[in-house]
Amino acid sequence: MGLSATPAPPVAADRAPLDPVLVGFARDVGAEGPVAAEGHRTRWDAGGALASGTRLVRAPTGVVEHRPEEMTVRVRAGTPVVDLHELLAGARQRSALPERGGTVGGALAVGEAHLCALGRGLLRDAVLQVRYVSADGRVVTGGGPTVKNVSGYDLPRLLVGSLGTLGLLAEAVLRTQPLPAAAVWLRADEVDAFAVRDALYDPAAVLTDGAATWVCLEGHPADIDAESQFLRRLGTWREVDGPPPLPPQRWSLPPAELRHLDRESTGGHVASVGLGVVYANQPPPVCPSTAALSDLRRRLRDAFDPAGRLAPGREPGRR
Repeated sequence: MGLSATPAPPVAADRAPLDPVLVGFARDVGAEGPVAAEGHRTRWDAGGALASGTRLVRAPTGVVEHRPEEMTVRVRAGTPVVDLHELLAGARQRSALPERGGTVGGALAVGEAHLCALGRGLLRDAVLQVRYVSADGRVVTGGGPTVKNVSGYDLPRLLVGSLGTLGLLAEAVLRTQPLPAAAVWLRADEVDAFAVRDALYDPAAVLTDGAATWVCLEGHPADIDAESQFLRRLGTWREVDGPPPLPPQRWSLPPAELRHLDRESTGGHVASVGLGVVYANQPPPVCPSTAALSDLRRRLRDAFDPAGRLAPGREPGRR
């Protein structure tokens, strides 16, 4: 993909009229000099520190359109997740975004799903469309507002987790989900969290710190009661208010490696069984990229941002 060396007028790939707010954000980003988007900084160190002298911009805020009957919402990237979820709850809906105090764009840039992703699904699967500002200052649209009319390259999946290195997110269309009729968190000590995950039909979350295990069950009360009764065969469980406090560092590991975690290497952790996500007190270990993966990342970045001006210093996938 070639990019013009001079800024072009903002356009959308689908040729739909652009929101003037997004046009204004594109002007803020501009076409020259190092630049990155700043949200609430809840995962600010992900992928490494920004290069010195990087100019910071803020994405626009607000929910543009919520279609409860279509189970989609169009939301600007600077919108706090808590505000989005408050609006969705009025229609008995929710999203796959994490509830950790951040913004919609920040969660998408980091690629972090909700703690209950076993039930809500992965974040990449929830993004139908993105609008972002490219390295040459244009507004670009990828994907479509509904599943049936998505065609071409799957830019939304590519942008999720890219840390703003391929484009600065301005707006997204997300799938929404119905709120469950009921939900409960349970905790047990000295049970095998991996056996619990294998035994349950459809848990929303299974967490472990190496000693205790937490399970979130969602759905109809009768189904939750049946699963709770089954859990009691595996240990002694008690109902709790919610998940344990999460340490500040977030790791991403192959799910099978979670069995080998120890508190000495993590400084204390909470692992999401079945997903390979670990919240730890220590920074993640260095994981050298393979030559093929490094080359792929380099070629992608060169195609989207040949001048290297978007989030310089950040490297997606760095652990």
